[in-house]
Amino acid sequence: QVQLVESGGGLVQAGGSLRLSCAASRSIGSINAMNWYRQAPGKQRELVATLTRGGSTNYADSVKGRFTISRENTKNTVYLQMNSLKPEDTGIYYCNAHTISGLGVNYDYWGQGTQVTVSS
Repeated sequence: QVQLVESGGGLVQAGGSLRLSCAASRSIGSINAMNWYRQAPGKQRELVATLTRGGSTNYADSVKGRFTISRENTKNTVYLQMNSLKPEDTGIYYCNAHTISGLGVNYDYWGQGTQVTVSS
């Protein structure tokens, strides 16, 4: 199992930046993928950024060029650097750890979420 704790959310003006952190309770080096999701009011949760165990990254089209996902293995922490923020980036941001067991069973672990509000 993995416990995840997000931090770094807050209120920022459009064009500003925030860095979200996700601290894991154990080593993230063996986790298949670390993801950031977000959920805006009245909308479904959407995948924002992915960082695989091998170091590959993937981003939603809406955040490409503005957001960067990274990790610091020594701190068991994943980050989401968000620049040039827009009001439509507002939402609750969730950290997710996706693992696949040796038997091929998928597991997903979630943090409690952190609120990001971007004012216009």
